[in-house]
Amino acid sequence: MKEKKIVEEKAQKLIGMTGSFCQQFLDEDYKQLCEKLVRKMSRKRAVPFLSGRMEIWAAAVVYALGSINFLFDKSFEPYATADDICNFFATSKSTTAQKSKVIRAMFKMGYYDPEFSTKHMQDNSPFSNLAMINGLIVDKRHLAPEIQEMLKREGE
Repeated sequence: MKEKKIVEEKAQKLIGMTGSFCQQFLDEDYKQLCEKLVRKMSRKRAVPFLSGRMEIWAAAVVYALGSINFLFDKSFEPYATADDICNFFATSKSTTAQKSKVIRAMFKMGYYDPEFSTKHMQDNSPFSNLAMINGLIVDKRHLAPEIQEMLKREGE
């Protein structure tokens, strides 16, 4: 019971830290994704952020989400650099990148991740119009309207 309380306290601290960064540099979408990721991390059997500096974990959460959502690409909005993240949390770039990699591997996060992509990324995903029907990948836009409706109802 005591460990659950410690996990919740640390999770709240991480959510506050990532939220502060998102308010200053990013947007509400990233803030919500950071909270979602921290909460998911806190439900792991071995909660990763129980050891190590909280600043490193906070930076790694933002870095992991930024990595899969093209945060470091100047042509995307919002835009921030790895230096922005590391300077804000006073962490080294190599340590932050390493912890970020651990987080991405832990949750099998990648580009256009359905769970951790920003709304912009989800809306512009090249996979959003694809569906598998009888083992064949098809573009939904080329299907009959009644089949498109059926796929919408099923959540495809």
